[in-house]
Amino acid sequence: MADPKLIECFDNPSPGRDYVIEHTAEEFTSVCPKTGHPDFGSVTLAYCPDKLCVELKSLKLYYQAFRNEGIFYEAVTNRIADDLAEAMQPRWMVVETNWQGRGGIRSTITVVHGDPPED
Repeated sequence: MADPKLIECFDNPSPGRDYVIEHTAEEFTSVCPKTGHPDFGSVTLAYCPDKLCVELKSLKLYYQAFRNEGIFYEAVTNRIADDLAEAMQPRWMVVETNWQGRGGIRSTITVVHGDPPED
């Protein structure tokens, strides 16, 4: 099971400024809890840091910990959002997962934490 203790953070170098950080992990994998087949997707994290930023190696290791976990798309997306929100306490954050097609259906799950600015 993916352990949120894997997530490490460092001090935001510009805490007095709103700015957006975006990271995309293109090789995310987990396992379908119904079939046991692998699920392949990407995870995009966009956030405005407050006091902390997520450290990338720890983020990669955290994501990789889902590799053998049987979990639905919706659950994994919400768990990632919850764990990152707890670790970083960002001003706002959006976590989006995009899943490869299976049976002719592609899925995108988006979780919003806080109040991001409108485009």
